[in-house]
Amino acid sequence: MYVGIDVGTSMVKAAVFDASGRQVAVESRPVALDIRDGFVEQDMDEVYAAVVEVLATLASGLTGPVELAGLTGQGDGVWLVDAQGRPVRPAISWMDGRAHELLDAWMASDVFGSVFRRTGSAMFPGCPGPVLAWLDRHEPKALDAATTALYCKDMVFQRLTGVRATDVSDASMPFLNPRTRTYDDETLARLGLSHRRGLLAPVADPVAVGETRGPGLPPGTRIADGPYDLPACALGAGVTRPGDGLLIVGTCLASLVATDVLDLEGGEPAGLHISTDRRGQWLRAMPAMVGTAALDWVLRTTGVRHEEVDALLDATPPGANGVRVLPYFAPSGERAPFVEPRLRAELTGVSLETTRGDLVRATCEGIAFAARHCLEAAGLTGDLAVCGGGTRSPAWLRLFADVLGRPLRVVEGEVGARGAVLAAAARFGVDLDVATWTRPTAVVEPDSGRAEFYTRGYAAHLARLGEARGRARAEAGWGGGAG
Repeated sequence: MYVGIDVGTSMVKAAVFDASGRQVAVESRPVALDIRDGFVEQDMDEVYAAVVEVLATLASGLTGPVELAGLTGQGDGVWLVDAQGRPVRPAISWMDGRAHELLDAWMASDVFGSVFRRTGSAMFPGCPGPVLAWLDRHEPKALDAATTALYCKDMVFQRLTGVRATDVSDASMPFLNPRTRTYDDETLARLGLSHRRGLLAPVADPVAVGETRGPGLPPGTRIADGPYDLPACALGAGVTRPGDGLLIVGTCLASLVATDVLDLEGGEPAGLHISTDRRGQWLRAMPAMVGTAALDWVLRTTGVRHEEVDALLDATPPGANGVRVLPYFAPSGERAPFVEPRLRAELTGVSLETTRGDLVRATCEGIAFAARHCLEAAGLTGDLAVCGGGTRSPAWLRLFADVLGRPLRVVEGEVGARGAVLAAAARFGVDLDVATWTRPTAVVEPDSGRAEFYTRGYAAHLARLGEARGRARAEAGWGGGAG
């Protein structure tokens, strides 16, 4: 048996797979987010306890030994721990917006662009660069008390094994030089963090391995601290050929395209280049803040239940009777395929005749337009796989196919956990049939008529977005518009 662990933002999951890649069991536990005034934090002990609980529950039902385990989880944010991996303060989530003024200043100067040109990572308020710089200014004692500024999965790995490490995928944001696969000292200096370099965990390349010490899995279980959730999902969906892509419809809307070309000079600095375990290959990633969280907000506000979404989408015509949504609801604005910390959601075309179905469909269309924007910016030319919680809605999947104008290879189950197992198997030299493990469960084809309609709608979406970005920049005091 093989166990994959995925420590998500709002849910911790663990899945068991057999040797053929069939998912035979899964356990999950919710974890809380503390959201207030743009600050988004998590209790590390609660997160770790959820990991232990799902692993213990799974282990109690296993009929055979665990061959190995792989670990993945949410990326970015800052998880400050002491030498034993215990929390120094609550974790600061990737969704956090406290550093937006600092990022505004870096974007108005040459710091933001220069960091992207060196690392391939466009910073946003919740990534470690701005967060650590904010803590250095406002909570220096917390940094003084910490041994390591980890990422989520690395905190869990240290608690499970005692090993202090991160991997090239997590380190890619924003401190890693993608060519040397080591920390970039010039970037740290530009961010004013040279004196905090000792807080960065050693980069394990290939990924770090260890043995569990309990509780949770049986003591001595082999485990690898695999890539974080975005590249883990790419592995789990079989996206490794340059040009192929993955769309993850989750809390955030993540678009990834495999590439063997590292171009850090052209275009608007946005997204990131995630280093992978395959040297000379990266994932061009556009992890947008927009995602199912935007739809969830609309559902709560309108009183629509999740099980009603498909019927409302089917009953409401494309175009949502003139209602349009720019779905940028995150308190930290947007981070891909552009960085705009002050961008906020906009609803237009609403009248007293607007129905709940119009609002839901317009939101789903807005999110799909954002996905198309991200995938185009990431350079998609090949096949597209799709996974995540949003894929549980057949009607929304059809809408995505229509807006994107291409077939969707649907990969179901715990794709991140599956990728974590595949990364661990490669690291431990265990031969698994990757093609069988990553085979899609369905293919959703677009409707040609609706695809043509949405091509026009996408152009209108980009025009509205350009105007909204101009207003956001004017509010930040930059002046000028945005393309």
